[in-house]
Amino acid sequence: MSYTYTPQKPEETIDLKELLFSLIAQWKAIIVCIFIALVCAVLYLRVTPKVYSVDAMVQVEDKSGASSALLGKELSGIMGAGGLGGSQMADGEVEILKSRLVLGSTIQQLNLDIVVVPKNNSLLTKIFNPLKFNTQYSAQGVVVYQDQARFDIKKLNVPQAFLDQPLLLSFSADTYTLADPKTEQVVFKGQLNKTVQQKSDGDDAWSIEIDAPSRVNDEYIITKNAVTTATNNFLANYSAQEKGKQTNIISLTYQGTDKQLITHALNRVLINYKQQNIESSSAQKAQTLAFLNKQLPVLKEDLDTAEKVFNRFREKNNTVDVNQEAQLYLKQSVDLETQKIVLKEKQAELQAKYTSEHPMLLQINAQITAIDQKIAELNGSLKKLPETQRQYLQLYREVEVKNELYTSLLNTYQTMSVAKAGEIGNVRIIDTAIEPIRSIKPRSMIILALSVIVGLFFGVMIALARNLLRTGIKDSTEIETEFDLPVYATVPRSPQQLIKDKLLKKKKNIPLLAIKDSDDIAIESLRSLRTAIHFALAKTENKVIMISGASPAVGKSFISANLAAILAQSGSRILLIDADMRRGYLHKYFSDENESGLSEVLLEKSHINTVIQSTDLEKLDFLGRGKNPSHPSELLNTGLFEKMLEQLKEQYDHIIIDTPPVLAVTDATIVSQFSDVNLLVVRFAKTSKKELELTINRFTNSNSPIHGVVLNDIQSGGSYGYSYGYNYNYDYKAKK
Repeated sequence: MSYTYTPQKPEETIDLKELLFSLIAQWKAIIVCIFIALVCAVLYLRVTPKVYSVDAMVQVEDKSGASSALLGKELSGIMGAGGLGGSQMADGEVEILKSRLVLGSTIQQLNLDIVVVPKNNSLLTKIFNPLKFNTQYSAQGVVVYQDQARFDIKKLNVPQAFLDQPLLLSFSADTYTLADPKTEQVVFKGQLNKTVQQKSDGDDAWSIEIDAPSRVNDEYIITKNAVTTATNNFLANYSAQEKGKQTNIISLTYQGTDKQLITHALNRVLINYKQQNIESSSAQKAQTLAFLNKQLPVLKEDLDTAEKVFNRFREKNNTVDVNQEAQLYLKQSVDLETQKIVLKEKQAELQAKYTSEHPMLLQINAQITAIDQKIAELNGSLKKLPETQRQYLQLYREVEVKNELYTSLLNTYQTMSVAKAGEIGNVRIIDTAIEPIRSIKPRSMIILALSVIVGLFFGVMIALARNLLRTGIKDSTEIETEFDLPVYATVPRSPQQLIKDKLLKKKKNIPLLAIKDSDDIAIESLRSLRTAIHFALAKTENKVIMISGASPAVGKSFISANLAAILAQSGSRILLIDADMRRGYLHKYFSDENESGLSEVLLEKSHINTVIQSTDLEKLDFLGRGKNPSHPSELLNTGLFEKMLEQLKEQYDHIIIDTPPVLAVTDATIVSQFSDVNLLVVRFAKTSKKELELTINRFTNSNSPIHGVVLNDIQSGGSYGYSYGYNYNYDYKAKK
């Protein structure tokens, strides 16, 4: 009787229920991952300082609107000239708030370009012994506190070559040194409580003042940052952006670990920004006033000269009677000259902003040309008057024109002075920075919750990965459908087998489960195996039953020993043979010392009747493996083994033979030639389909059928584990 194996392609389906139960079965691994994630989160919270955030708000107003409320229409026109509007104005102010003009001043005023950290501040120190380290920044310098020690850095000017370079600060009795941390070469040495200056290569020089009220024993890493580096560091925690669109309201935020420092720093940014805004707004007026301060004395002198010349002319010629026509010429001439001067000023202003092709410039040039033509016509008309009247009119016109110009500039000067004195800029501070109460990060509860989620995720991923790596057979239908082999029994995992594994590791005897706990669920399954063998093979002489497996640690020894005990308990006379002469351990179930056994019989050193041992069960006898022979496969194939079985068949109802793994050695295929029933033990989720296929082919090639399969180590809910059978590595070289 032989079986032919034709594999069938199974349907690719996912059993969600089995997947769920596989995750539940690996709950310990998931809990471990969650615990590790929580520990990492707690350590992160311990080493990460709290970060605070402060905010402020400024409004950028239209210059014309700000000035008109204070100085009226005339002054508002002066102050609002050149103003921007809408979103462009806010965008420009945002960039100013991020510029070195504002931030650089703040950094220098608060000494934020000085960075001090303890030398010994490793991750392990932060976790197990965090330092009580603190710094206070102010305009007077940087005050450093650590435990009971304190020192003040009041001045730190280093050569350009040492900017952005960390230096090791060490203290002695009343001196301190700065050294390179890598080479420990001293680059500067100074005296405490005193400003020390030291020449360096080139024009750069050291200028440092450090005060220490008491002795300082620790070492520190101190860095003087360049302006650009300090500004970039500031910008990393600082933001300025317009709230909404075209609101002209700018929101400022600044983050840091020192809530007092960030509050002070952001308020200092507001002060510097407003100050530069006022200075920028009054800069043009200051330039105009400076120009007028130079021009007014000159114009006054010209006016005085013109009046003296005119008065001398009147004294020389007494009173000159000017007719009505000449007076009209004079008035028109003065008006035209005044208009021309105003247009010339406007022309100069527009030429600073626009090209000569601009329409406004073209229009003003045309107006000036027209006025020049009218002045030329009037001059021609004046030449027709009598000489005395003509000279009188010219001198009088010159006095009037200079007087008008001087008066106009004087009025402008007074107006500018008032506007400059009342300049408040176009920036209004709405909200200043207030010291925060709570930190914004790290958020402990969120981090802990996320750590649980991350731990759960990785735990599930590991469980799924283990599930994917366990490509073994997980269902009896897979064996019956794909390999056309009957599954006689599915043996669930017994908790008692964990005790067995521990005893094996300690090299102690193992209690037989069928005797110790006959009501165990695994034993009940083996009883069904006994019944299945009886009915399935009723027409055959099933005296010799061989039990093997594809690979080690599938539980064949457990099945063999307990099946033999169950058959003996049913009244049959049973002999259990341990044919694994390399690594067999069935003797541990029966407290046998394994002094002699099957190997001695096959080597003809002992007689069969002398090596068979009786057990605690009345009808169960046991034949151990004996000492390790050098060539066990050859011993099984000499013919002595077959003769021994023929002799034993007359004495026993059933002979159960436990053999080595099929894929490891050929012992099982040899024994199968002399057995009546060949059973193959497949371990749930461990024995792969490929292993089972190769095992079937081994038996098929040796013309030995596999009568049935026992699916061992089934766990409830479809979970996976490895309890049955001793999980050892076979060494199939004979032990000398």
